Amino acid sequence: MDMANQARIKETAEKYGTENVVVILGGGEAESAGLTAETVISGDPTYAGPLTNVALGLDVFHLFELKDLIDESVYEEQVSMMEMVLDVDAIISEMENVRKDCGK
Repeated sequence: MDMANQARIKETAEKYGTENVVVILGGGEAESAGLTAETVISGDPTYAGPLTNVALGLDVFHLFELKDLIDESVYEEQVSMMEMVLDVDAIISEMENVRKDCGK
């Protein structure tokens, strides 16, 4: 997660309260999604951005995990193509592991 996005997330959490912010990711690689999830939960593990040593504890999910909550026609039109070419199981597994490791 780049520094500008870290700053936006931090500002949003400060403005609305961490209990009112949920981060939804859409990246195509498990490792990248996991690193982003870790960043918004426990702070920037690379110690390079505004979330360094800032554990926001935000709830974070990948779009693939929310499939059942999205209108079927919208999901089909907007997401289903990516679901066919990406390793959905690896992404979901990584997200679950990061949340577990971070105590979420």
